[in-house]
Amino acid sequence: MRAPMSEEPIVEPVVAVIGATGAVGDVFLRVAEQREFPMKQLKLLASPRSVGKQLMFRGQPITVEDTTEQTLEGADIVFCSASSAVSKQWGPWLRARNAVMIDDGSAFRMDADVPLVVPEVNGDDLEWHKGIVSIPNCTTTPLVMALNAMRQVAPLKRVTAASYQAVTGTGAAAKAELEAQIGHIGRGEPVPAPTVYPVQIAMNVLPQVDDFDEDDYTKEELKMRNETRKILHLDTLPFAATCVRVPVVVSHSEAVHAEFTSEASIARIIDALKSQAGVVVTEDPTTYMTPLQAAGDDLVYVSRIRRDPTVEHGIVFWCVTDNLRKGAATNAIQIAEEMLRRNLVPGAK
Repeated sequence: MRAPMSEEPIVEPVVAVIGATGAVGDVFLRVAEQREFPMKQLKLLASPRSVGKQLMFRGQPITVEDTTEQTLEGADIVFCSASSAVSKQWGPWLRARNAVMIDDGSAFRMDADVPLVVPEVNGDDLEWHKGIVSIPNCTTTPLVMALNAMRQVAPLKRVTAASYQAVTGTGAAAKAELEAQIGHIGRGEPVPAPTVYPVQIAMNVLPQVDDFDEDDYTKEELKMRNETRKILHLDTLPFAATCVRVPVVVSHSEAVHAEFTSEASIARIIDALKSQAGVVVTEDPTTYMTPLQAAGDDLVYVSRIRRDPTVEHGIVFWCVTDNLRKGAATNAIQIAEEMLRRNLVPGAK
């Protein structure tokens, strides 16, 4: 778990959370409390079906309200973890009112005037925000943190990756479906037809995350490519991914092949990873982290670093991170912390 902000902001912002009752919203509240994120007021917002629910924050109950102009009025920072339609509805509205929306979804990630940020990698991009900041897909974040460290040793030439993604990346319904299927299997009962995924996910893997798109890649695979390029400012980086859904509740894992333009020794790669904020590296290639071990943590764990004998300057590595924390809620809060440090929240000045 990372420490709270080391520098006190000048003011405490009014904060609103859209999607407060979802999987990421729940984790957001826990992370904000643990990191002692400063706020003058916290508004918890959701869709009409969740209105009236009470959620606990810092020992106090807060009643969930509908997401409307009235409930968003006066907010300085709005964290949005909802559908792209919701993000597109409220992002421009908030920007016009001098507020900042930090968006967990894909609605604005590839917009040229919207920074896509992992603070440990490209925090400087926050300087040119225009009221909306996006956080990357939960598979992109750990990857760019590892690659950003490694490219300090030698420039990247090519990247290929395979992801092993937890069901909470889909949402609470997917988690419930997996747990129900495990229960049926454990009791020796037939497993009902799935409703969230096209096939049973318990005791299975699904080599499709999101819908298929260009060149038979899924949208998730294209997100990894396009977002990695944008965050690292490498617009033409050759990149290919295969994204796989696995019967794990929390934490995404990735097996990555990285090729460099010149010599990048394992020793120098490890030293670079040790210097990368937010990354923990395991030097022994026979020791590794698993999704269960990474769950509940804000760090990116890199292990099984070894040579790729199929290319001249290549390595292979394994990385794991909690998809709900550093892959979503924690990264969003870190962006807000960085914006406050840099005095980049207009309404909170």
